[in-house]
Amino acid sequence: MTAETSADRPISRFEVPKIDDLPADIAERIRQVEDKTGFVPNVFLALGHRPEEWRAFFAYHDALMDKETPALSKADRELSKAELDARQRAMLDVAVKLATSSVQVSADDLDRLRAHGFTDDDIWDIGSITGLFALSNRIAHLAAIPPNDEFYLMGRTPRD
Repeated sequence: MTAETSADRPISRFEVPKIDDLPADIAERIRQVEDKTGFVPNVFLALGHRPEEWRAFFAYHDALMDKETPALSKADRELSKAELDARQRAMLDVAVKLATSSVQVSADDLDRLRAHGFTDDDIWDIGSITGLFALSNRIAHLAAIPPNDEFYLMGRTPRD
């Protein structure tokens, strides 16, 4: 079975199991997300194709994203396009460099982060979160997983 999005586009190039056919722990987590957000992110369904990898991915996601530290709030962990202060800009500059030309990340880059008050643990988290999202994006591209239409309106009001 290949699930379809609301626009009748395939969720994945690979088989997408029905929620009821997933292991109970995964189905429960997906239902919790649906209850909280009002929809099921396509990536949750598409990764259900391989339950052990689903569990590993989301365990790593939770370990990185569900903690709050003095230097990295939950909002910092998901920054994208926004008005950024110098600290956030430094963090994103390193994250983008790591994502696009990782071999060029240098000790100077890490020193710039330290100058903005980031600890070595914070810097590790910045790199790990960048890596997690890179992994997610690579899988999404492989499987042709489109973002949910709902993501385009999150935090925004619909245009008339």
